Amino acid sequence: MKPIPIAASALLFAAIGSAQAIPIVTSVGGSSPAAIQSTVDEFRASLGALNPNVAGSFGSGRREINWDGVPNARSAPNNLPADFFNVNSPRGAVFSTPGSGFQVSANAVNPTSTAVEFGNLDASYPSLFGAFSPQRLFTALGSNITDVRFFIPGSTVAATVRGFGAVFTDVDLPNVSSLQFFSAGDKLLGTFFVPPTVGFDEGLSFVGVRFDTESISRVRITAGNQVLSGPEIGDVIALDDFIYAEPVPEPATVALLLAGLGVIGVAARRT
Repeated sequence: MKPIPIAASALLFAAIGSAQAIPIVTSVGGSSPAAIQSTVDEFRASLGALNPNVAGSFGSGRREINWDGVPNARSAPNNLPADFFNVNSPRGAVFSTPGSGFQVSANAVNPTSTAVEFGNLDASYPSLFGAFSPQRLFTALGSNITDVRFFIPGSTVAATVRGFGAVFTDVDLPNVSSLQFFSAGDKLLGTFFVPPTVGFDEGLSFVGVRFDTESISRVRITAGNQVLSGPEIGDVIALDDFIYAEPVPEPATVALLLAGLGVIGVAARRT
């Protein structure tokens, strides 16, 4: 299946309605990857087949980011460009943070002998964090907040998705780490907390939310209450896999494209 050109996909998604988005939440916490695997797979299946990392929108299915294909030059101790997963590896996700940037942890074998699982930021972290899909992890720097905005992969055309989920590691406190979902126009759709794995260092938690329409333009990830920069004094958390529905044109973009094609005018004359 080839990705759909933007103009054609506008017609395909013109039927996006104004019905209220209803969240369907999938969440789990456990001591190991095996403990959360079936729940993560359930969320994956609810979004559809995994699409390749190419430009354009497939219209349906899902995209994933597991960080493990990020090259050493873009991994610790180096920073990850915020648009890496829209430009270098087109998956339609662009990050921002109130902090100073982003980092992906080093592999066990790397040219700078950098410690794994953000041991370069603090030596205690490899004993706290575990990987769901070995072996790289992700974090914002200088903040516990990461915002994810969606675009038609490989373009600057704003997009929406109908679901998003993420894996968190070493969640100790309830009602602290969360995913917040926003529609086009930055209207809050809901806040969903990540289940803790109390008593398990290297524990893993997952929360995924999907809606009845493709309405999510931004997701805010709050990971714990401490920045990754030193010994744990609060709830310090790293992130692993991001799993989300295929980005499609946001409603405003669809309306503009349809207007350009004359479709909206035709519809108006018929009413």
